[in-house]
Amino acid sequence: MLKAKCMTLENFFKLVGENPSYLLLYFALIPLTAFVAGILGNGEGAITPWRELYSVLIYLVCVPGIFALMLGVYSFLFDRYSIYQTDILSQILPVCSMIVTLLIIKRNVAFDAIPGFSKLSGLVSLIAATFLFMWFIDKTHIYAMTYVPFWQVLILFGVLFLIIRYGWRRFIG
Repeated sequence: MLKAKCMTLENFFKLVGENPSYLLLYFALIPLTAFVAGILGNGEGAITPWRELYSVLIYLVCVPGIFALMLGVYSFLFDRYSIYQTDILSQILPVCSMIVTLLIIKRNVAFDAIPGFSKLSGLVSLIAATFLFMWFIDKTHIYAMTYVPFWQVLILFGVLFLIIRYGWRRFIG
């Protein structure tokens, strides 16, 4: 029987550390592409070919950027890592590339005109609210004080998650 070898995040970060050129190239090409698109489509950012390109660029840079940001927040809040242990290539570079790309794109088109951007900002808000809730649970040790079975804590978390999501939609919409 063949056994598939799974790659963990630790293995991935080790691979990236050993071959940083691919990661550097990826996170340099996205803002560069946005810059060139801004020059070529100056004033036409809300028109069909450009806004789809911007949408793809935003997703290509924001998904790893948001992941790196949340991984950093998780490391600092829950694992108690020092800021000196932050990996520049896997935690800082994606966030910097995301910020630079968003600033470049914003100069040529409003984010409201880009398809799917509201979904991405909603995802970030939802993840941030979830992290705040998890941090609150971790700091108060509410699960340890109540002697509630863990599955009931998960159900409570799910219900509160839905309430946060509903409240956020009412606040934004």
